[in-house]
Amino acid sequence: MTHYQAQDAAHHIHPFTDTAHLNQKGARVITHAEGVYIYDSKGNRILDGMAGLWCVGVGYGREAIVQAVSAQMRELPYYNTFFQTSHPPVIELAARLTSLAPEQMNHVFFTGSGSDANDTILRMVRHFWAAQGQPERQVIISRKNAYHGSTVAGASLGGFSVVHEQGGLPIPGIVHINQPYWYGDGGDLDPNEFGLQRARELESKILELGADKVAAFIGEPIQGAGGVVIPPLTYWPEIERICRKYDILLITDEVITGFGRTGEWFGADYFGIKPDLMTIAKGLTAGYIPMGGVLVSDRVFDVIANHGEFYHGYTYSGHPVACAAALATLNILESENLPQRVKSDIGPYLQERWLKLAEHPLVGEARMLGLVGGIELTPNKTKRAPFKVEKGTVGLICREHSFNNGLVMRHVGDTMIISPPLVISHSEVDELIEKATLTLDQTYAQAKDQGFFS
Repeated sequence: MTHYQAQDAAHHIHPFTDTAHLNQKGARVITHAEGVYIYDSKGNRILDGMAGLWCVGVGYGREAIVQAVSAQMRELPYYNTFFQTSHPPVIELAARLTSLAPEQMNHVFFTGSGSDANDTILRMVRHFWAAQGQPERQVIISRKNAYHGSTVAGASLGGFSVVHEQGGLPIPGIVHINQPYWYGDGGDLDPNEFGLQRARELESKILELGADKVAAFIGEPIQGAGGVVIPPLTYWPEIERICRKYDILLITDEVITGFGRTGEWFGADYFGIKPDLMTIAKGLTAGYIPMGGVLVSDRVFDVIANHGEFYHGYTYSGHPVACAAALATLNILESENLPQRVKSDIGPYLQERWLKLAEHPLVGEARMLGLVGGIELTPNKTKRAPFKVEKGTVGLICREHSFNNGLVMRHVGDTMIISPPLVISHSEVDELIEKATLTLDQTYAQAKDQGFFS
């Protein structure tokens, strides 16, 4: 075990990790990065197929962001936005973001991450209704297998049962309906019919609870951490129709799908819907500095702004250095036209090659939208069957082979997912597919050898 690994094991608690198992194995120590590649302490170059954690859209080593952060730290390293104060970077960023957001979004509340942005949304939604004399409208409807962060409210909004089991979650006033996961749950239904069926579970839940008790519905345009669940095109328009019918707020969590990942600036743009609130983070600063926020529609703002003080905020809301990083990131996204590049160039190029992985004997389905994709591992392509072993066992084997082959692919159960930087080149896409194919071959051979197909 290296010096760094020993110190890491002795003092560092990793997120979402079996600590005892990791400390026995030793963490992989990443030392530097450039472009779409990360490098570990052993000198291995690894193509980062996950863009960090969905966030490094513009790639590593962007000097413009480094220079913007450095200049801001010299001029104004910190001041808060409490006490009726503001500063140029936060003012400029708020105006810039709302110019890029859907037309109804003209206001933004800044946070430190996507998790606390969703905590903010919970507070804001309930205040919105209480301010209008409807304090009983408390319930927020989310989805099973959704991910909305790891804070108490964020984890409650999320739909991971393993998370809820630790800490007595979800908190009261949050309920979950089924996800639009056609591969896993659709059976023989046409995808579009399945999309409508799952969307209409929202209406059933509203009627069960009572529309006068429901405050909002929240969903990721594409479920990321849940395994890149791309809903049928019928799903989101029907969700929006139901929200409008019963006058409940529509929230899209754009932490993963924002800032060009889908080929549009936001997932809501791709699916053609107009949410009342949008969660942002990750790609906002390309992960260079932590930052999140809530884009707020005129409808919600007009209520919040005219009903006294909103008793909520963070020390680092609108941190000037984070704002500088975000502004520099947006400059790159716009000047290099990266959302359009995802839509018409590198997105289709990767999609064509990624979808062909469905021909592999280990793959039940390959799917991709923009630059976010998943492949389902199965021992039986026809029946879309699970392996005869604990869920995630084969996915973990696949992930380990992938890392050893110089490619970061994440596993969610037995689903392998990617979300590479938006700046990935055609030749780097070819490398990604070559390494993914080798990884699938090795995983297939090992799974057969270990009897996981029997």
